[in-house]
Amino acid sequence: MASLSISCDECEMQHTSHCDDCVVSFICNRDEDDAVVIDAEEARAVRLLADVGLLPRLRHRRRTG
Repeated sequence: MASLSISCDECEMQHTSHCDDCVVSFICNRDEDDAVVIDAEEARAVRLLADVGLLPRLRHRRRTG
């Protein structure tokens, strides 16, 4: 199973207005005991909804260089 690692320190959108509604900011600002777990089937559903414009796409972009 592949893992996904997202770090705000690697995001080119860090410290911009995009952080205000970023899913990573939402998850990171939750209480430590509030788990957010998305399995493969749910991730696929979210991707499909984003593909048809019903959800925003993940804005995280890994910095280069």
